Amino acid sequence: MEPTGIGEAEPSRRLLTPHDHVLLLVDHQSTMGAAVGSQPVERLAEATTGLARTAALFGIPAIITSALPLGSGGELVRGLREAFPDTERWIERTALNPWQDDPVRRRIERSGKPKVVAAGVWTEVGVLMPALCAVESGYDAYAITDASGGANPETHDRAVQRMVQAGVQPMTWLQYLLELQRDWTRSDTATAAGDIIRDHAGACGLAAEDLARLLDR
Repeated sequence: MEPTGIGEAEPSRRLLTPHDHVLLLVDHQSTMGAAVGSQPVERLAEATTGLARTAALFGIPAIITSALPLGSGGELVRGLREAFPDTERWIERTALNPWQDDPVRRRIERSGKPKVVAAGVWTEVGVLMPALCAVESGYDAYAITDASGGANPETHDRAVQRMVQAGVQPMTWLQYLLELQRDWTRSDTATAAGDIIRDHAGACGLAAEDLARLLDR
């Protein structure tokens, strides 16, 4: 059967595209990550790397913040540094709520995008606070929950629950990638998207291998 590609049906406006949002990555740092108790730190780093590589592939405007001075126990996750080596994207801040840090908020506003996607450490602070503020400021807000970590499972889960009740839409990094790719016949990103899945999505990488073989026929 021949692939058909994307048809003419109008997609939901809730689906993300590479052109409608800015990505806020909050405090994915070694010292902060060491205090995460909601999931293994290795799993958090893997999800963060997959998310960062996805955003770089699709040209998403990314804002990267740090709560601790970089280079003094506050190194960013390596996969994040490699995906976004441009230090102009990095913002050191003191406000617990990134939305109340003027440089962060101004970059979001200057992007002109109607949607904000957030992930970070800790879920109950660095993700929850700006997500709620984004909703009240008229943005559609999304939270990448597996690329976020809380002090323990309870605090992470309650933060996600509170965000959902406020209208923030939760998703995973793999869901984010597939939503941006949308169709494997989009050849400019399909191969690289498959590589990211193979490298960071565990058993889902097997499906990516099968798809790659089909597309090569």
